[in-house]
Amino acid sequence: LKLDILREYLNAYTTALKYQFHLLYLVAFAGTGEISARSGDPDARFFISGSAQIAIDTTDKPFDQLIFVEKDPERHEQLQQLARRHPDRAIRVENAEANTFLREFLSDLAPWRGWRGVLFLDPFATEMEWSTVEAVANSRFLELWILFPTHGISRMLPTSRRPEDVSEEWANRLNRIYGGSRWRELYRLRPQLPLFGEQGYERDSGTEGLSRIYREQLSDLFGNRYMNKTKVFVNSNNSPLFEFMFCVGSPSPAAVRLAKEIAGHILDASE
Repeated sequence: LKLDILREYLNAYTTALKYQFHLLYLVAFAGTGEISARSGDPDARFFISGSAQIAIDTTDKPFDQLIFVEKDPERHEQLQQLARRHPDRAIRVENAEANTFLREFLSDLAPWRGWRGVLFLDPFATEMEWSTVEAVANSRFLELWILFPTHGISRMLPTSRRPEDVSEEWANRLNRIYGGSRWRELYRLRPQLPLFGEQGYERDSGTEGLSRIYREQLSDLFGNRYMNKTKVFVNSNNSPLFEFMFCVGSPSPAAVRLAKEIAGHILDASE
């Protein structure tokens, strides 16, 4: 479903802008270009196109430049093989840590004047850093689809209601994800003192608080370029696993309106 949404957006986006700009597609944590999945038969598997292949297959107005970033050497080699199968396309495959690459890439925007693009942030777990998201917001030329790993982050928090029980390692990682300690807003002093002992804390028992804080930060960072509508992906028990969020690149009112209309329509159709 995530990839269906992305495919629909890329096709609509490139069609809408094909006579106006050079177009860039950039995916961080790119994987291999294809995904192995199970069918109804537990012994049978099949492959579906990953985001890299989907971007290559966007045909009405093909992307002028595609950049795939993957740290894992084996996945990187598979992406290089994918690029070699399309020698007529401008495909750049980077074997790099995604946060470092993106911040360096966005530090000099001079070569990208007259360009617009789409950035897909698809972390395997909790690798995405807030400083990278800030760099994307400040670039003002990349539409952003980000898959927020709700379940992966919730597993980093202890079952206790005491914020001091969060290990230093996990606290540091949460600080990188949220760009500070705002995640501690999950923990609140109980409104009344217990009959015995010291005043304790309570914490949101579900995952909504984790994504709510992140959505609020995106809204603060991108302003009206942040789209309130998101898509929550759940498991078979209806527990949230990921949340798909969208932000517009250009601050132009016309660009914001168009991008939100396209993304919002696609998310509505995915319900």
